[in-house]
Amino acid sequence: MMNSKTILKSLVLFFFCILKMNAQEVLTIEDAVKIALENNYEIKIASNNLNIDKTNVSNGNAGMLPKVAATLANSNSIQNSSQTKQDGTVTALDNAKSRSLNYGVGLDWTVFDGFKMFANLEQLKELQKLGEAQLKLTIITKISDVNNTYFDLVQQQQQLAALDTTNVISKQRLALAQNRFTIGKASKLEVLNAQVDLNTDKVALLRQKELYANTKVLLNQILARDAKLDYKVVDVIKVDAVLLLPELTALAAKQNPQLETQIINKRVSELQLKQIKAARYPVVAVNTGYNFSESHSSIGFTSQASAHGLNYGFKASLNLFDGFAQNRNEKIAQIQIDNSKIAIEQQSLALNTQLTTAYQTYLTNLELITLEEKNVANAKQNLDITLDKFHIGTITTLEFRTAQLNYINAKVRYSNAQFLAKLSEISLKELAGNINL
Repeated sequence: MMNSKTILKSLVLFFFCILKMNAQEVLTIEDAVKIALENNYEIKIASNNLNIDKTNVSNGNAGMLPKVAATLANSNSIQNSSQTKQDGTVTALDNAKSRSLNYGVGLDWTVFDGFKMFANLEQLKELQKLGEAQLKLTIITKISDVNNTYFDLVQQQQQLAALDTTNVISKQRLALAQNRFTIGKASKLEVLNAQVDLNTDKVALLRQKELYANTKVLLNQILARDAKLDYKVVDVIKVDAVLLLPELTALAAKQNPQLETQIINKRVSELQLKQIKAARYPVVAVNTGYNFSESHSSIGFTSQASAHGLNYGFKASLNLFDGFAQNRNEKIAQIQIDNSKIAIEQQSLALNTQLTTAYQTYLTNLELITLEEKNVANAKQNLDITLDKFHIGTITTLEFRTAQLNYINAKVRYSNAQFLAKLSEISLKELAGNINL
């Protein structure tokens, strides 16, 4: 009989194991998405690229503001000089020094360039929108990846539970077969068959545990956190069963990031044509500045000179003939606009096709959930009846094994049906640009 100390140690160890199991993180899909949005490297890169686009949107970058520059120049020389004047007088000086100093501030400002600067600014704004669409696409794609991997884990966790159940049943069967063999009511063959089936179930369980562990590592990678971090996921897959194709199609036309990207590209092409057409107008620029100059010379007619003051002016230019390059560039720009229109039509058709086929798959998977749920209930009832008959020895081990496999297969198919329906839901919402952020 165990003494009180042994019992106390056992209880402490038991409660410690319970606390350790409860301490394991339960990761919800909401938490997983939040972590991905904060940590994922692709999202961070896309966000930084958007910040670059935002920084580029400025009047100065569009060419609307003047350019102001300060200059400073200083030069010195030491030379042996000789000068002969008209009257024959010769002036010579060794190591003659000369120095000049110039500094000032100048302003150059293009005040009119055929409205090109305004088209530049609009194009920079459209490029910012393009960056926003790219970031949105990256976020939606990554959230979709998180959802797919997360609910794959949920499915695998459900299958682990089902395989655990069948292992328990197989162990009971083996124990019963051994007892019957001991009392002479069963042959050694029945024991061996039960042992083989139990080993088969153990192998399936080990394979499922391996797949489950590797998928957890993959999700950690998507979340950009320690690959060895352990956690559990919820054991329920909830499918949104009220999605409607017309609503999804309308949402996709408004906010699908890939279609939005093509529309923005068309606008960029139109602004590119405006920039090219600006070359048909004159370019007018003004300039002004304040300069100071000073020079010293050891030899010559002037030994010292200085000047300072304001200068100003303007410049205008107009392209009269450039070998028909202007016409050629405008035609090319117009063709690019036509191509962008075709790209929009192509993307719209592809999007509608994907939505239609994905929605049909979604409806099929919803029907499969209902069907497989009924199959699980029937298989469970059949297994219970078979198990009772097996205990009293009125059915064969082959019949019992068949009922057992039917039950585990029904559980796996039901889990797969839920998972596939969830994947269809995620795919539809991703195409509609409406996946929960």
